[in-house]
Amino acid sequence: MTEIGIGIVGGGYMGKAHAVAMSAVGAVFNTALRPRLEMVCASSPESAEAYRKAFGFARATSDWQTLVNDPRVEAIVIATPQAFHRPIAEAAFALNKPVFCEKPLGATIDDSRAMVAAAKGQISMAGFNYIRTPASQFARQLVAQGAIGDVTWFRGEHTEDFLADPSAPATWRTQGDANGTMGDLAPHMINGALALIGPITSLIAEVETVHPTRPGGTVTNDDHGQMMCRFENGAMGQMYFSRVSHGRKMGYAYEITGTTGAIRFDQEDQNALWLYSMDEPEATRGFRKILTGPAHPDYEPFCQGPGHGTGYQDQIIIEARDFLRAIETNTPVWPTFQDGMDVNQVVAAALASSRSKAWVDVRSI
Repeated sequence: MTEIGIGIVGGGYMGKAHAVAMSAVGAVFNTALRPRLEMVCASSPESAEAYRKAFGFARATSDWQTLVNDPRVEAIVIATPQAFHRPIAEAAFALNKPVFCEKPLGATIDDSRAMVAAAKGQISMAGFNYIRTPASQFARQLVAQGAIGDVTWFRGEHTEDFLADPSAPATWRTQGDANGTMGDLAPHMINGALALIGPITSLIAEVETVHPTRPGGTVTNDDHGQMMCRFENGAMGQMYFSRVSHGRKMGYAYEITGTTGAIRFDQEDQNALWLYSMDEPEATRGFRKILTGPAHPDYEPFCQGPGHGTGYQDQIIIEARDFLRAIETNTPVWPTFQDGMDVNQVVAAALASSRSKAWVDVRSI
């Protein structure tokens, strides 16, 4: 086993998740590389020191350049707002340091392109954790194996209600495209669609602000959006994204219809997958609930009991395992920065379509 010094830029919600994951991944997956929490960076010396103590880092700083340039920091996790992703990634790659970056890749399409260019020939990984549940990994296997025949239709959503109340105050989340629903929630389900079905070639979309003003300010980004799309394999698709969907807490859900069956999944019940096969006898034909267990991808390292379940933090630990494996083998692991860029391209096409009220060729973006 070999130690590797980890630096995490950002100590908030996702910074904590990645710190916990790096602390646990060696024990869960018996990785050849064992993370050492070397340095954490936050917006002030006081908050950085608080995160250092809470998460177990050796050192703390309020200057991300100090973290990136430190020789004991050998791999970097970017868990900051999107506006900071590009300069941190470019600086790290200039020093040949592997980078894991939370989604969305860049605050703009130009930022994302620049980050892909900087990552060329180096280890990069984009953070899309929800597609890594054992259930969704199993769904990918079923689709790839032809268990439901040729895919003809996909419906996906990422819906939550954290801004459903119009009296909720304006915050940083209500400012700028990168923090709107298309920048924040949509990338997860678009990534899921690309993973499950394949590339999207064309789409038409509508994006809308439901509550244009909130206590404390004007809202400058979108509350929800919808799109129809066509996949490269010929399948039709429809997706909806919202932060104002009352009652939805983690509405990352999809349905896949094929020529011989169908699959359903809902992240609010993340340890179950629903499978329909037309080959079943007519009297018992229907959706069958499959509870995840040791027979499904990346489940057994967490628990040996079928149906006991995995959770959100486990998805981040699986990401950490994949990132470490990429570094150890010097081999790209999905999703790379290019895969993150593919998601950004679909988002940009959707925003362009909403403005033009017309179908858009995704490859033209």
